[in-house]
Amino acid sequence: MDQNIQDFLAAGPYAVVGASTNRAKYGNKVLRCYVQNGRTPLYAINPRADEIEGVPAYASLADVPERPRSVSIITPPEITERVVDEAIALGVEQLWMQPGAESPTAVARAEEAGLGVIADGSCLLVVLGYRE
Repeated sequence: MDQNIQDFLAAGPYAVVGASTNRAKYGNKVLRCYVQNGRTPLYAINPRADEIEGVPAYASLADVPERPRSVSIITPPEITERVVDEAIALGVEQLWMQPGAESPTAVARAEEAGLGVIADGSCLLVVLGYRE
């Protein structure tokens, strides 16, 4: 397993930005994958939900009751750039931009700030072995 992925998965708290209440969307599947693999503490970031798949949901990373260490991002690239700025401000250590969420600007900002970044097309669902 890639060292960046090992570092990301080493410890929580974890957050999933772009967590979805729709079970067909990747934002929901990634959240369920964390649950299936016992990765805790875990927080869902979705401004329109209080809970997703039994996981507490918050409007933003800043609203989570403890600073997430590792954050998965499943958002459009222009939103990812804003998420990266928020993550930097909060002192998040690791980011995993799921396939389709990455942008060169977001990657560069995160790396310049010293965050661990996974944005190479690696997918948490494949790495941890998601099951429907």
